[in-house]
Amino acid sequence: MSSSALVLFSGGQDSTTCLAWALSRYERVETIGFDYGQRHLIELSLRPQLLASLRAQNPLWQERLGDDHMLDLSLLGAISDSALTSDTAIAMQANGLPNTFVPGRNLLFMMVTAALAYRRGITVLVGGMCETDFSGYPDCRDDSMRALEAAINLGMASSMSIATPLMWLNKAQTWTLAEELGGKELVELIRTDTHTCYLGERGVLHDWGHGCGSCPACALRARGYQDYAALK
Repeated sequence: MSSSALVLFSGGQDSTTCLAWALSRYERVETIGFDYGQRHLIELSLRPQLLASLRAQNPLWQERLGDDHMLDLSLLGAISDSALTSDTAIAMQANGLPNTFVPGRNLLFMMVTAALAYRRGITVLVGGMCETDFSGYPDCRDDSMRALEAAINLGMASSMSIATPLMWLNKAQTWTLAEELGGKELVELIRTDTHTCYLGERGVLHDWGHGCGSCPACALRARGYQDYAALK
């Protein structure tokens, strides 16, 4: 097993769970985040405190958690026309995809992550992509990640692997994984301090966390938390 990993860390529920997952497995873990011209920066603003809180929760995590990298990918927002990069009402498109889909986002994220990992001597790239409980984005599918992994290794003459620990989990199972990794303390941190809402609503704290309660991201998170709580 590789001794190091680079985690795509947005400041949301899924990426925070993935970071805890990586911290439980690898001796050195670094994080990467992107400003891609999204319509709000709530998640990005929460990242520093989340990293500090994760360090404080577990001495081993404190030891393993290394550098954080924040990169400017605003060109993605400049060439995109989606509800995540402009003040547009969320709706379904004629092609069957929601207009929250940002074409090429995860592909670009992973390619840039791989380039940084190459320079840092890291061979495991960790992302929160999932095709079990998701909004239908094609770049979240396992086939997309496996094809991208092959392209990265061919194009960089490398042996990198893309790890997607949430790929086959629904949202309730993601909450359960968080509890397995860091107990109730991690679940509470994710509930109160992460952000997933597409609209950037940070006012009301629901039982499942902050959010508007009506956008697709909130609906998935809320339903998953309710299913998770029902198992207790």
